[in-house]
Amino acid sequence: MKTLFEDKIIRLVDMSAENTAFLLANSVQKQFAKGDVIAVEGKVCTNCWFIEDGYLRATTTKDGKEIHLNFWLEDTFASNLKSMRTQAVSEFSIVAGEKTRVREFEGAMLLKLYERSPQFESFGRKLLEELLIEQEEHINLFKLTTPTERYQYIVKHKPKLLQRISLTMLSSYLGISRETLSRIRKR
Repeated sequence: MKTLFEDKIIRLVDMSAENTAFLLANSVQKQFAKGDVIAVEGKVCTNCWFIEDGYLRATTTKDGKEIHLNFWLEDTFASNLKSMRTQAVSEFSIVAGEKTRVREFEGAMLLKLYERSPQFESFGRKLLEELLIEQEEHINLFKLTTPTERYQYIVKHKPKLLQRISLTMLSSYLGISRETLSRIRKR
């Protein structure tokens, strides 16, 4: 039986069994408890995680207030690509939002894979395209829509998020107060 990660590979690229096995062998399966910080703001992020179960959240603190920047659910990759690729310190932390099982990859190893096989290069490119599309949607959501439209987008496109995160986290993510979110939800 294929793992969620193997299914993800197949959806992205036609990879040989040998290369798939190599990817799996060069990753570590890890479990995190709710609240575990797996990437620390102010330090270089060196890893990438494929979420098999649970979710991760990107968070930072401004003026003593926690701000939620992103949430990654099962069947997605999470990382701070900018930090991992440029070795710049991360502007946010990545925290387990609940008991979470991931497959962890070292960023340096992933970059070296491109030299190993065109399949890995294709995998990396398609994964990056997927992440960039997701990022563009996220940017457009906040640049082009009202708070009500943002909430409706989450309801329509990410309903699992509503079942798993608190209203406080959701309001922070949407960039509105909890009271405003409550008014929007009542309508």
